[in-house]
Amino acid sequence: MAHRLPRVVGALYAALIYGFIFLPVVVLVLFSLQATTLPVPPFTGPSLRWYDAVLSDRRLTAALGNSLLVALLSSALAVVLGFLAAWGLARFRPPGSGLWRALLTLPLMVSYLIIGMGLLILLNQLGAPRSRVSAGIGHVVINLPLCFAILYSQMGEQQARAEQAARDLGAAEWQVLLLITAPMLWPALFASFFLSVTFSWDEFIIAFLLTRFDTTLPVEIWNLLRAGLNPRTNAVGALVFLVSAVLVASIELVVLRRRRS
Repeated sequence: MAHRLPRVVGALYAALIYGFIFLPVVVLVLFSLQATTLPVPPFTGPSLRWYDAVLSDRRLTAALGNSLLVALLSSALAVVLGFLAAWGLARFRPPGSGLWRALLTLPLMVSYLIIGMGLLILLNQLGAPRSRVSAGIGHVVINLPLCFAILYSQMGEQQARAEQAARDLGAAEWQVLLLITAPMLWPALFASFFLSVTFSWDEFIIAFLLTRFDTTLPVEIWNLLRAGLNPRTNAVGALVFLVSAVLVASIELVVLRRRRS
């Protein structure tokens, strides 16, 4: 019994931790299936009426489309810019490369509220309206440092030797970049992209500050919550959680496949 006690305590501790993390999600999903209009016990489902209400709501579906558009395009741009910055600093090491790396990763330590307010002031000075484009710019700003950090950490000597061999065989620099470096880093590129999509998909503060009419889904959820809880908001939250879970699972599968290879 004495040697089993630490395992039992560890299992109970893990159960409490995971219960604390996932119990709110379970309750959210459960009461999104509520048949009545009140998301409180007793449970009267299961029913998909609130998912049907969400998917037939033009404002919510428009916000869903805006979120997907902003997340995909801003993440793609953040990955491209992060990849080019990581490649340039890792391979050519310009003067002050350490300072450049620090500046590129600095937004990771800055509050989204500060970044959003700064971008709002800047865009107002430039005469740019609050829109999906403005929100996309904000999401590039917060996701580019993450993409850069992931990609820079993966640019090792193996890639450098392969790139040099390609140059020795007469490949142009753009061919080295597209045909050698990018394929060798595709797991890191894939992970960077989907992590950026996940953060952009859930992001609220910057989207709230930089959009006006073309709002994203987190902003619309906030608008719904101002009227109080109801099963429809639970259904929207469940859909957001489902998309985030699928993206995180995709990233984990890529990482697992790379470790096995």
